[in-house]
Amino acid sequence: MFAFKVARRYLLSNPSQTLLLIAGVALGVTVFIFITALINGLAVRLTEQVTGDNAHISIQAPTRVARVLEGDVPVESVALVSTFQRKQIRDWPMITELLRDRDEVSAISPQISGSAFLVKGEAVSPLSVLGVDPQGVDAISSITPKIIAGSGQMTADGLLIGEKMADEFGLIAGQSVLLRTERGVERQQTINGIFRTGLQSLDERVAFLPIQTARPLFELPEGVTNIEVKLKDPEEARDMARFLKEATGLRVTPWQEKNESLEDALNAQGQTGTMIQVFSLISIIIGIASALVLSAYRRRSEVGIMRAFGISGRFIIWVFLLQGLLIGLLGALIGCGAGYGLCVFLEGITKADGTSALPIAPEQGGYGAALILTTIGAVVASIIPARNAAKVDPLEAIQQ
Repeated sequence: MFAFKVARRYLLSNPSQTLLLIAGVALGVTVFIFITALINGLAVRLTEQVTGDNAHISIQAPTRVARVLEGDVPVESVALVSTFQRKQIRDWPMITELLRDRDEVSAISPQISGSAFLVKGEAVSPLSVLGVDPQGVDAISSITPKIIAGSGQMTADGLLIGEKMADEFGLIAGQSVLLRTERGVERQQTINGIFRTGLQSLDERVAFLPIQTARPLFELPEGVTNIEVKLKDPEEARDMARFLKEATGLRVTPWQEKNESLEDALNAQGQTGTMIQVFSLISIIIGIASALVLSAYRRRSEVGIMRAFGISGRFIIWVFLLQGLLIGLLGALIGCGAGYGLCVFLEGITKADGTSALPIAPEQGGYGAALILTTIGAVVASIIPARNAAKVDPLEAIQQ
């Protein structure tokens, strides 16, 4: 293609300017990729921190409301909610089977949760009790790998408690305590293990015991109070929650609804990143446009001679558009490579605990978007100088 050869010759005729243009584009793309990888990596890290030891979806029984019927005399209807009868999911085996058939689901944990008091002598402290399947204690929260005293084995009379609770009561593994539930049922339990997760909500006020032990303690011989679900992709929680609510009629809560402030922060962070990306692209477009405008002005005589020999204005436009395309494409490719290398380097910088110093995700740098948007932007930037060059009057250009 003759237009391509002319465009290439124009670029190679001033190699320093061309290299400077390509370097500027590459730098803008590198910034684009770094910001994208940093923002996406921060969102992933925050999501993992929030959902790492928590369920992505919680399923609970709907609130049952009894209403006083109106008689012949008009009276105001009153909603009565029973506080004695525990809300429970009776058909939980069917729901767990439904969840196992879904590829999005990575873990399922039917639970009996309730409030209780831990009693040691005259010391009494409230705590939340979770009755779980002994084989699936780590399904939602990674507990047994974080045992610091005793073992993670869950026996019928065993209890797993957090480090802060143990310190508060002066408890050690193997010690016996009295557990008094909200239903008034008491039972001696042995501290099988003490865990440390780093989450205050778990380490200070949560205890785990086998679900079969929890049934008589909370007077739930058949059902469960909640089913906790983890997904392979936490971002699919809302869609899955909507499906489960329609399929079961139960109260289904995705993790986003429990952490609305985090979601707002992530959205604001994403918008800030988008603005930075837009400004990066604008700077690339302005740089290419200004350079090609200068090139078109300097080559007025050459363009005039070509027009005098019958070269069409469309051909001139194509020459400048191809220059913009080549600059944008080469700069974007170099920038993508440099951006990925920078992100990988920064990811390799770790703190004392072995975690990355920067929450950066090199695989989420938006390379395809950077390549496409930069190339299109470079072509768009060359439209104005291309049109100006195509309008050059041959006589005036040759006389200059």
